[in-house]
Amino acid sequence: MRGPAVIFTTAYDQYALKAFELNAIDYLLTPFSKERFDAAIIKLIERLKAGQSAPKVSPDVIFAAPAEKLTRIVVKDGSNITVIPVDEILFIEAQEDYVMIHSQKGRSMKNQTMSYLEQHLPHNQFIRIHRSYIVNIEKIQKLEPYHKDTYMAIIPPTHKLRISRAGYKKLKDTLRF
Repeated sequence: MRGPAVIFTTAYDQYALKAFELNAIDYLLTPFSKERFDAAIIKLIERLKAGQSAPKVSPDVIFAAPAEKLTRIVVKDGSNITVIPVDEILFIEAQEDYVMIHSQKGRSMKNQTMSYLEQHLPHNQFIRIHRSYIVNIEKIQKLEPYHKDTYMAIIPPTHKLRISRAGYKKLKDTLRF
């Protein structure tokens, strides 16, 4: 077999056609069952036994899927697993090597980077307003002046988040005010 044998596993179906154009063995949508996984492995084994080769992909052809956007964040705390839909997130706060996710149902700590969440949360809904905060712009009630040329984002019921100058510019561009 020339080239790699690839089985895609993802929660997104929009890349399936491109995956099969590149001769993927299979495309598993998560969550998938053990039976579905076994069927993909059997396909791989049958292709290898038949001596079928994958087409050689030219080095100048690059397939890079855009970063998949999160629809939920899963937080594990001991044996408890909490699923937080992104629509319920008020804001995310940096906490050293972790993030504190503030949602309508409370707070949850996750071992994740702010950069990862900034890249994978929907850009039309979440903006990094400060090095310590990513905010759901749909949850902002108002912006209040704080110091000279700086503001605070007010998120009900009681949250006041400092906005950096760069964050204010992003908010201004996104909210068009």
